[in-house]
Parts: sequence; C-alpha cells; structure tokens
Amino acid sequence: MKPSEFVAAYGPFAKETEAKTGISAVAILAQAALESGWGKAAPGNMFFGVKDTDGVNGNEQLLTTTEFSRRADLKFPEIISVTPVVKNGQKFFKYIVKDYFRKYNTPEECFTDHTKFFFENKRYATALSVRSDPYKFIDEIAKAGYATAPDYAPLLKSVAAMIEKLL
Repeated sequence: MKPSEFVAAYGPFAKETEAKTGISAVAILAQAALESGWGKAAPGNMFFGVKDTDGVNGNEQLLTTTEFSRRADLKFPEIISVTPVVKNGQKFFKYIVKDYFRKYNTPEECFTDHTKFFFENKRYATALSVRSDPYKFIDEIAKAGYATAPDYAPLLKSVAAMIEKLL
C-alpha cells in the first residue's frame, strides 16, 4: 500500500482516536505505518505491535518479530536466532523470535485499543502530557520503552513527517 493510500484508509481511525483521546493523529498513523509496513504486515488487524501478555485467551496470535536487547538471555515462546550487533555505537543482541501479539476483528478496534494501552500503562504518563505534539509524544514513548529498536524515535519521526504532508 502506498503511503497516500494508507493515510486515506486509516487516517479516519487516527483522527477519531485523536478526537477521543487528544493523542496526535500524526503520531498514531506514524506508529501504525511503521509497525505494519504501511499496512503490508497487519495480521489480525494488528497495526501497532502490541504484545499479548498471556497468550491464552483467544485474542492473541503467535508472530515472528525482531527484538533488541543488551541481554543475551531473554525468554520468548520461541527463539529463532540471537545475533550480536552494534547499533549507534552500542552492543545489542538482535533476536528473531516468535511472540504473542494481540489481534482484532477490525482496524478500528485496534486503533482504539492502542490508545487505551497508553492510558493503562503508567510508564507513558510523560508521553500523555505531550500527546498533542506528535514529535514530543514519539520521543516520550520511545524513552518509555514502546519498542526495543534503538533507533525507534528517529525512524518514527521520519514517518510522521511523511504523514503530516499527507493528512
């Protein structure tokens, strides 16, 4: 899906979510685009990469993902590979794993649950205090550990800049 098609298809959900929560539609769409590869990888209408912590109640799916950590002893339902890498001059371990992610009946359900996730997790309090500014919000969710990729914030900001032009 082209970025313009993605914004046309999912922009209304992001704008509706912004109206309800105050979280910038630009930030929401940027995350959805980055996490789903512009809609190419959204199995089970999962646009945001939100993990399912229990893996037992039927609203989860076991998917292959990439994670980064400074530790080489993390546990996942299935580990495919662990490779030492250097990112931004720092040593990390790149994991290719299978882990449980949430799944949804519709994209709208996913967008709604995504913002609920921020409000239910105290570690995002600072991000919520700047939720109307997409770039500050992105910095704060990255600091709070939304993703394990060390370059998550700069990458997400570049996607947000593209989306801003299309909204």
